[in-house]
Amino acid sequence: MYGILIIYSSTDGHTKTICERISNFLNSGNEIKIMSLDEATEFDLSAFNKIIIGASIRYGKHSKKLYKFITLNKNILDQKQSIFFSVNVVARKSEKNTPETNPYIKKFLKISNWKPKKIGVFAGRVDYPNYGFFDKYVIKLIMFLTNGPTDTSQSYEFTDWSKVDEFAKELS
Repeated sequence: MYGILIIYSSTDGHTKTICERISNFLNSGNEIKIMSLDEATEFDLSAFNKIIIGASIRYGKHSKKLYKFITLNKNILDQKQSIFFSVNVVARKSEKNTPETNPYIKKFLKISNWKPKKIGVFAGRVDYPNYGFFDKYVIKLIMFLTNGPTDTSQSYEFTDWSKVDEFAKELS
């Protein structure tokens, strides 16, 4: 039996990076497996003691696959030590960077009807140079409307890595 399974649902890879960072803090004697949400749908979750799911937001929503995964595996998740965190750029704002104040966490918990044992939220990254034309300009519009950065020649990382580290330490 493995100790910890870390599942990521990531659009551009930043959530996976956060999962890898978290795994570094959990590696003291625990067997850890990190996999994408797509891989996890084909995996036996009951083989793990702790399940951590990290998911990103794109255009105001978590992935539909994430909700389907939660629905299909809710019984197992409820039996395990299950942890969830969301990665979204709204969390760059101090008034929206906790599970209690982040609108995407609130919406996720209501729609999924899942009650993880621990919940976190981290600010994400806007990576304009690596976006396609459509994403670049829709995200630029969203950033303009929310007083975020709009220079599409740059990337902006809002992740507070010390907050990620603290969250990870609390899990170990």
